[in-house]
Amino acid sequence: MSSMTTEILGTKTAPPAYLPFEGGRYRMAMGLQSLKLDDWIEIGPDREEQLIERQRLLQVQREEVLAILPEAEEASAELLEVLADFLPRRFPELYRRQGPRLESLTPKGSWQVAPPEAHPLLIAGHLVQEDLCLMQKDPKDEEAPYRLTAAVLCFPNRWLLAEKMGEPMLAIHDPVPAYGEKLGRPVDRFLSLLKADKPVWRVNWSLSDDPALFQPRGHGRGEMDPSITRENAGKRVFLRCERQTLLRLPRSQAIVFGIRTHLHPLSALEARPEAALELAAVLRSIPEEMARYKSLLVFREAAIAYLEGLAAAGTP
Repeated sequence: MSSMTTEILGTKTAPPAYLPFEGGRYRMAMGLQSLKLDDWIEIGPDREEQLIERQRLLQVQREEVLAILPEAEEASAELLEVLADFLPRRFPELYRRQGPRLESLTPKGSWQVAPPEAHPLLIAGHLVQEDLCLMQKDPKDEEAPYRLTAAVLCFPNRWLLAEKMGEPMLAIHDPVPAYGEKLGRPVDRFLSLLKADKPVWRVNWSLSDDPALFQPRGHGRGEMDPSITRENAGKRVFLRCERQTLLRLPRSQAIVFGIRTHLHPLSALEARPEAALELAAVLRSIPEEMARYKSLLVFREAAIAYLEGLAAAGTP
């Protein structure tokens, strides 16, 4: 692993942009909100370092982060077309279209996109911070579920792309406690009804003692790590938030599932004592089975003590 990755790539000491644990109670819900088309792709202060890391992963670990089934070729090409039009129009200070080529001004990069000089999804993976997954269904079967048919997944949060390819949402989330019971049907129904001009977004969160962005394993750890304490949890435990978007491509009708990862040490909540207290309450209320699945038991008590200490110190 490169030194860039071991130096906690992408973590920020500023308060997190997303704090999806308001109310202080754990609940499993879709939590979808309407998304303006102009807000589909998100640009952050960690853009350059994340794009450099994506470039490294796509070069040295391509088989682990890029996968395409034959039925996804048309949708992959359409996705690159949409990005090549969207990025220079929405972010002219960062992207420039020069005939058949699309340029990134920082970090420097140039790709032929018309026609693509490489696989469209490979190029797309270099362009934005988002991981991009394509979901498709059999157009001849209205009852068929959406399946994962292609993805550039550089920053997985404890899932292996190779194990999920070709699977429907229910199978992809099979290890998640209560997913099938609570969210299986609502998610499948929503995907079927999603309109091309009405994208949506949500935020998913987790905690981890591993600051790596590329994190394909790690679920189900249950043994407490005594080296993580109230005193050092602010630097040893990380809040990982995913801004997840769903956008339907108009021509292929494929759904683009975008995942933009934000990573912060818990110490970033020093400026938000009320959020620290809410997160501590969520950690207390989360069901044991879910806590084990998310590997929270490794550091939960230390994290709660640290967060409650932040809240107490920040209360007038």
